[in-house]
Amino acid sequence: MSSLLVPGSAEHPRLASLLNRARGNSPPTLAIIHPCDVHALHAADIVTRLGIARPMLVGVRDRIARAAQTAQVDLDLFEIIEPAISSCDNPAADARAAAVLGVSLARDGIVKALMKGSLHTDELMSEVVRGDTGLRTERRISHAFLFDAPRYPKLIAIADCVVNIAPNLRVKRDILLNGIDLLRNALGIAVPKVGIVAAVETLNPQILATVDAVALTAEAKTGVFGKSVVDGPFGFDNAISAEAARIKGINSQVAGNADLLIVPDLNAGNILYKSFVYMGGADCAGLVLGARVPIVMTSRAESLLARVASVALAVLAAA
Repeated sequence: MSSLLVPGSAEHPRLASLLNRARGNSPPTLAIIHPCDVHALHAADIVTRLGIARPMLVGVRDRIARAAQTAQVDLDLFEIIEPAISSCDNPAADARAAAVLGVSLARDGIVKALMKGSLHTDELMSEVVRGDTGLRTERRISHAFLFDAPRYPKLIAIADCVVNIAPNLRVKRDILLNGIDLLRNALGIAVPKVGIVAAVETLNPQILATVDAVALTAEAKTGVFGKSVVDGPFGFDNAISAEAARIKGINSQVAGNADLLIVPDLNAGNILYKSFVYMGGADCAGLVLGARVPIVMTSRAESLLARVASVALAVLAAA
C-alpha cells in the first residue's frame, strides 16, 4: 500500500519518504493511550495497513469500541489492553488508568513507543515524568517538530515548541542533545547542522537568547554534542537563508542549511510552528524526546499526515 493513500503526502514528499522508510516486515509495537476518538483510530488504522507500527490500544474496550464504530475502523486489527479498573461514568479516571498502564508497558519493554489518544497531554505526561514509575532518563524531556516546508530544501527540525516554557542554558543543552540524537538515529544525519535562533544575530547581554547561543556554540567546539556543527545566534532569516546571511556578512556552514533550529522559548517556538503550518504550507511530524521511549504527542487540530508521520518518526527513532 502506497504512502500516497495518506491525505497530504503527495504535497509533502519528504514526509511521504519518511513513511516509506519506516515500513517493515516486523513493525514494532506502539501503545496508543486512551484512543477514544476518530483521530486516534484513523491513525491507528493507517499505520497498521502501511506496516509502520503495530498499534496496541490501551484503554477501556467499550469506549474504544464506540469511537471505532464512529470512525468505521475494524477493531479486529488491534490488540486491546484494558486497565484493571475502569469506570462507566468517569472518562478522566479511565484516561489516567490508561496512561498508567501505557507507561508501565513502555517501562517493561513491551512497547517501543507511546502515542497520545484522546486524553489531555498533562494526563499522559504526568505519568511519563513520575519519578518512581515513569519514563525519565538523565536528560530533560523536550519536544521536536520535523517539518516538510515547501520553500526549504530538506526536512528541518525545530525545538522546543511544546514542552519547555522558558528553558535556561542547562535545559537548552538537553533540548539540543535530544534533537541531535533524533536527527542521527531517525534520519541518519551523521553531522547535524544546528542553528541557535534569537531576535538578532549578534551578542546582546540584554537578550538572554543570544547569550545562551554563544555559550552553546562554544560548548559545541569542545565536542560535548558529538559530531555536529552548532552555530549562533542567528536571526531566523539568517538561519534558513544563505543569501540573507551573506548579505549580513555571516559566514557559517549552518546558514541556509540547518537541520535543527533551537528556539529561545516556547512562545517563539509555538508561534513559529503554527506559522510554518498555517501560513507556510508545511506539515510535520513531532515527538517528545528524552524519555525511555519516543512519545507521539499530536493535538486534535493536526492533520492525519502529521499523526502518521509522527508514528513513522517514532519508529525510526526507537530503532
